[in-house]
Amino acid sequence: MKAQALREKLARWWKKEIRPLLILALVLCAVRSSLADWNDVPTGSMRPTILEGDRILVNKLSYDLKVPFTTWHIAEWSNPQRGDIVVFYSPHDGIRLVKRVIGLPGDTIELRDNALVINGQPVEYQPIAEELLRDIPSVQRTGRSFATEKLPGQTHSVGGNPAAPAKRSFAPIQVPEGQYFMMGDNRDDSFDSRYWGTVARKQIVGRASAVVISLNKENHWLPRWGRTFSSLDQSSGN
Repeated sequence: MKAQALREKLARWWKKEIRPLLILALVLCAVRSSLADWNDVPTGSMRPTILEGDRILVNKLSYDLKVPFTTWHIAEWSNPQRGDIVVFYSPHDGIRLVKRVIGLPGDTIELRDNALVINGQPVEYQPIAEELLRDIPSVQRTGRSFATEKLPGQTHSVGGNPAAPAKRSFAPIQVPEGQYFMMGDNRDDSFDSRYWGTVARKQIVGRASAVVISLNKENHWLPRWGRTFSSLDQSSGN
């Protein structure tokens, strides 16, 4: 009788307490998998646009709808555009990365001493506004260069470290159909398509649209309140 009573108690506990929590957890995980998610940024490969310690919002409905917990597409209504910041699975090792779309399918991409040439047209560079560097301490700017890069249809910040070894030039590359060429905004400190090639459309998780919260690891992980809920879209025009 005691064993039966225990089984009945466990059954009631499962039905009233555990099962609802598991269903809720499954629903929340499915939402994160298919609709929206966040991504922690541990490195400076996208500096000055995204800093170490930023937690960014990833809109997984920007381009398509996927089966939860997979990369299978149920429907597609858009494709990544040049200049979009996207989260994707690296073809090099399968790790999720955050980079900027530089080359679209069919584009010809070339790099000449860190200056992009897209479809035969040199990309324009201009001095960067000081306000775009406000969250980077002066000691981290020493010896580095910053500029604004005017991609066709989009303008954003880029940075470089002339003293670091990096692939600053490469011959023209044509981006295959269904593939995208990705680069980090911190051009001399980014492991990207220059080294491991293009990214398949199906490997793109979604578009990074905003910084949800930013923690400064150089200052005891205190929040950078000025970056909280800040947009990653610096400009949409030429």
